[in-house]
Amino acid sequence: MRIDTKLIHGGIFGDERTGAVSVPIYQVSTYKQDAIGQHRGYEYSRTGNPTREALEKLIADLENGSRGFAFASGMAAISTVTSLFDQGDHLVMGDDVYGGTYRVMSKVFNRLGIWSDFVDTSCPEEVEAAIRPETKAIFMETPSNPLLKVTDIGKMAEICRSHGLLLIVDNTFLTPYWQNPLDLGADIVLHSATKYLGGHSDVVSGLVVVKDEELGERIHFLQNSMGGILPPHDSWLLIRGIKTLGLRMRQHEATSRKLAEWLKGRSDIEQVFYPGLQDHPGHSIAAKQARGFGGMISFDVGGGSRAEQVLSKTRFFTLAESLGAVESLISVPARMTHASIPPERRRELGITDGLIRISVGVEDPEDLLGDLDQALR
Repeated sequence: MRIDTKLIHGGIFGDERTGAVSVPIYQVSTYKQDAIGQHRGYEYSRTGNPTREALEKLIADLENGSRGFAFASGMAAISTVTSLFDQGDHLVMGDDVYGGTYRVMSKVFNRLGIWSDFVDTSCPEEVEAAIRPETKAIFMETPSNPLLKVTDIGKMAEICRSHGLLLIVDNTFLTPYWQNPLDLGADIVLHSATKYLGGHSDVVSGLVVVKDEELGERIHFLQNSMGGILPPHDSWLLIRGIKTLGLRMRQHEATSRKLAEWLKGRSDIEQVFYPGLQDHPGHSIAAKQARGFGGMISFDVGGGSRAEQVLSKTRFFTLAESLGAVESLISVPARMTHASIPPERRRELGITDGLIRISVGVEDPEDLLGDLDQALR
C-alpha cells in the first residue's frame, strides 16, 4: 500500500458494526465486563480506547513500526519516552532542538538524575565524543528546530548499534509522508502531532511509534502508568487531519521551495535555512534519506528590531507559536518558541534575535510571496 492510500486506509478503517466510514468517537471512560476480569478488549479508557487505538494503529502503519501510542501533547510523548531511562542514565541530545525539549531535559529530568549533553548531531564526531559509559540513547531532530540542520539517521543508527544505544528521532517537521526514521535504523520515532499531522490548529497531541514489540510493551506500561493519554475526540480529529496529510505536505513543500529561492536572492537577507536549497550543508543527506524537504524555512533579517518590524507587517503570515497548519505562521524563535533557552546558549547555536521562522501554509504561493515582500520592504 503506497503512502497516499495508507493515509486513508491504514490502521482501522471505519466501523464494522454499523458500516460507518469514519471511526466512531467512543466518548467513554469505562466498559462493562462480562465477568470479573473478563472484558471485550477494553476495561478503562486510560489503558485503551477504541478511537485512540484506531489512531495508534494508523500512525504505526504510517511509520512502519510495530506499535503506536497517542499522548495529550508532544511534550507528554517526549516525557513518557524519556521515562524509559533510570536515575544516572545519560542521553546525547541534538543541540538545535525545540525549546520545550531543551527545557524538560535541562530543568526537569536532570533533577531526577537523567542527564543530557547537547551536541550537533549533524557532526558524527561530536556525537561519538559525547558518549559515556552511562549513555543510553541519542535523541535527535532532523531537520532540526529552528536552524533546520540535517542529521544522517543511518549514521546515527550505526553509532547507536556500536554502543548499544537507543536512537530516538523527532520526525515532526517531515512527518511519515516524507521520512520514515524506523526504516533507517531508529528505534523510536515521535511527533508533535499538533503540527502537520493534525494540520488545522485545532488539536494538541503527541504520537510515538516503536520498532519492536518489547519496546512497545515498555512504552504502553508508561503510558498507562503516567496517564498522559489523548482523549477520544482529539484522537478522531487527528485521524481526520491525517487523511489529507499528503495533499497538504505537497503544497507546503512546493510553496516553500519557491519562497526559499526567492529569499535566497534578496540582498537584505543575511542567511536562509532550508534543506531544499542546493547550497544547504545537509541537502544531499536530506535528499538521500527523505522524499521531500518540508514546509519550514528560517531566515535572518539582520537584527531583532527589523525582525519585529517584519512580523508586525505581515497579513497572511499569522504571528503565532506552533507550525504545520493550513495557515502560514511566522515567529521569532529567540523570543517565542526558544525563549526558554538561555541567551548565551542561543548565541552559541546561531539562534539570533534577527532569525525569523516561517511555517508555510497552503495559501496561494503568490499571495504569500507578496506578503513577505511588502513586510520586508
